[in-house]
Amino acid sequence: MSERALVTGGGGFLGRAIVERLIKRGASVRSISRGDYPELKALGVETIRANLTDATAVTKACDGVDVIFHVAAKAGVWGPYQDYHNANVIGTEVVLQAARQCGVPKLIYTSSPSVVFHPGDCEGEDESLLYPDSYLTAYPATKAKAERAVLAANSSELATVALRPHLIWGPRDNHLVPRILQRASSLRRIGGTNKKIDSVYIDNAADAHLCAADRLAPDAACAGKAYFITNGEPWPLWDLVNAILAAGGKPPVTKSVPKGVALSVATMLELIYGALRIKREPRLTRFVVHELSTAHWFDISAARRDLGYEPQISVEAGLKRLADWLRDHPIQ
Repeated sequence: MSERALVTGGGGFLGRAIVERLIKRGASVRSISRGDYPELKALGVETIRANLTDATAVTKACDGVDVIFHVAAKAGVWGPYQDYHNANVIGTEVVLQAARQCGVPKLIYTSSPSVVFHPGDCEGEDESLLYPDSYLTAYPATKAKAERAVLAANSSELATVALRPHLIWGPRDNHLVPRILQRASSLRRIGGTNKKIDSVYIDNAADAHLCAADRLAPDAACAGKAYFITNGEPWPLWDLVNAILAAGGKPPVTKSVPKGVALSVATMLELIYGALRIKREPRLTRFVVHELSTAHWFDISAARRDLGYEPQISVEAGLKRLADWLRDHPIQ
């Protein structure tokens, strides 16, 4: 394979997995990230250290590449809206402009199912699900704006597609798994419910991006569209959380708190943190309360049909791999 690829955020959890697959396929890979990642250089990746709002650096990164995997983003459930807007919206607009300027023919954007999250249960919904009128936090709001910009940019010169992987986890996870393990002793079930949710193992999430790159073209069925990416096997939320805890040698979550109480505490904490301009994330937010008390799983038939995506690693197999990795890389 002689393809030349740019991965924004190539040093991150998903970005690195995509980079490794590209290299395995023989691609020449370039990465642009805010941080320094020696492990990428060791893989033979050309690295550029810059912020995505730096148009000059981004244009340099896009020069001469055949495909862009735009993975970089500011994630989280707390923080100033402008910080998320700069990284997720302006950064994406800069990448799109540079792609057009450099004549890059295709771009795969990593979005999120949270761009279409509504307050209630989401069970087996497909991509016809509409964007909500409002959001509880800046991350989904800005990711939605960026996704719309990416899809609107689809043209005969630049083919675009957006992927919405849901709750990516696995070895080397630096977000979801550490968050669960580090809060093991204080985790509580919200409302005593155990509704089903989707997730996606890291290998499957990365594979979906390469599937999209292989299928994407101006006249492709996937051009200008968004797709949910999951393992295709929803689990009861607390079964999955407890399985991840078990993989890390932690006891299961058994205690619960009424949803109304949790929502009141979250609202109070948000008000206090906002008033005092505390930068660190509150222990509980309204977004997290809704996430932990509602069902959210999706129909991935469209991704199977249009992208040729098929999850290769089951949740059970992924949990075993995670447990093996955590034995050598314990998270306290």
